[in-house]
Amino acid sequence: MRLTFLEPLYGQPGPFASVYVDTSQNDAQTDPDAVLALRWRRLRDTLVAEGADEDSISAVAASLGHDADVPGTHGQALFTAHGALALQGELPDPPARDTAHFGALPDTMPLIAQHAPEIPYLAGYVHYAGRHSLDAGGTVHVEAEAGRWPLTKVTPGERLDERVPVAEWPHAAERLGRWLAGRADRMGAEVLVLAGDTWARGILARRLPARLRGRVTAVDAGGAPRPGRALLEAAVERLFRGRPAAHDEALVGAFLAQRARRGAAAEGLAETVAALQRGQVGALLLTDRRRSAPPPLWVGPEPAHLALTEGELRSYGVGGVRPERADAALARALVGTGAELVLVSGRRLRLRDGVGALLRYADFPRAVAA
Repeated sequence: MRLTFLEPLYGQPGPFASVYVDTSQNDAQTDPDAVLALRWRRLRDTLVAEGADEDSISAVAASLGHDADVPGTHGQALFTAHGALALQGELPDPPARDTAHFGALPDTMPLIAQHAPEIPYLAGYVHYAGRHSLDAGGTVHVEAEAGRWPLTKVTPGERLDERVPVAEWPHAAERLGRWLAGRADRMGAEVLVLAGDTWARGILARRLPARLRGRVTAVDAGGAPRPGRALLEAAVERLFRGRPAAHDEALVGAFLAQRARRGAAAEGLAETVAALQRGQVGALLLTDRRRSAPPPLWVGPEPAHLALTEGELRSYGVGGVRPERADAALARALVGTGAELVLVSGRRLRLRDGVGALLRYADFPRAVAA
C-alpha cells in the first residue's frame, strides 16, 4: 500500500493533534448530534490534558461531524497542525474506541490500517425494467463504480449511472464494456463485480473486452444500492473479506524469495530500522501477531532519523532527539522515504518482532577474514 495520501500531513511541522471518533449515523440514535457532542467533550479533555493549544482544539471541533451525510457506521480521523486542519480522513469502520493525542508526530497508523487492503475493483449493477427481454418499452438501468476497497464504503469512487432502452442495450453494452475496461486498465482493477438482472447482465459480460472478461465475478446484489455507500457494498464485503490486495501479495512473495536467499530483505525491528535509516526499504511488512507493543524509537527532525537507542542516533550527529511511539516513527519514515506498507496476517507470514522489509537493494556481502 502506497502512503502518498499522507504526504500533505507530514509536509508540515508538528506538533499535531490526532483525533479518531465514531461519527456513525445509526437509525437507533434519536439525536446523533448530541451523541457526537458527548464524544467530543471527552476527546477535548484528553487534548487539553496533553497540552494542545486552543487553536488546534478549535480546528478539530470545526471539522467534527462534517461527514454527517454518510449513512451507516463509519468514523473520522482528524489531524491539525499549528491551529489549522492538516488532514481529514474518513474511516470505513468506526474506531474500536475514540482516541485523541497531541504530540510531535501524528498518530496515523489507525488511519493507514483502515485503508488496507486497498483492493482496486469495479462494481456494476444492471437493472432491467420490463415484462420480458423483448419488451420494447423496457429499459436497462446501469450503475457502475470504480473504487478501492474498503475506502469506497465512505468515499465513493468514480460513478456511472445510465438508462438505456432495451432495444439499444446490446449496442450500449459494448460501449459500456469499453468504458469499464478503460477504467480497469487505468486503476489496475483486480475484479469486476457484476450483479442484477441475469439477462441484461449476461449481455454486458459477453461484450466486455477479452482482457476484462476473465476478471468478472457474478454476485447476488443483496438488495438495491444504498445511497451514499459503495455500490454492491454487502456483496463486495463478502468477496474481499480477509483477502489481500494482489500488489501486496506480490510484495510478500518477493520478500520471501529474498529472505530465502539472504538477499534484499531485512527481518526484526533492529534490522528494519537500520534499513530505514539508509532509505533502503522499498516495502515494510507488519504482522498482527506481535506479542506486545514494540519499545519506543528515538527520532530526530528528519524522517530517516530513527534508532533503537538515543546514543545510536546521537552518534550520527543528530540533534534534538526524543522518544516516540514506534508505529508513529515508522509511519513517518515510510512516508518520508517513499516506502510502501504491507499489513499481513501473522497466519500468512511469521516475522521476528512482527516486522520485516523488502529492500530496494541488498547490502554488499562482507569480506570474510582469512
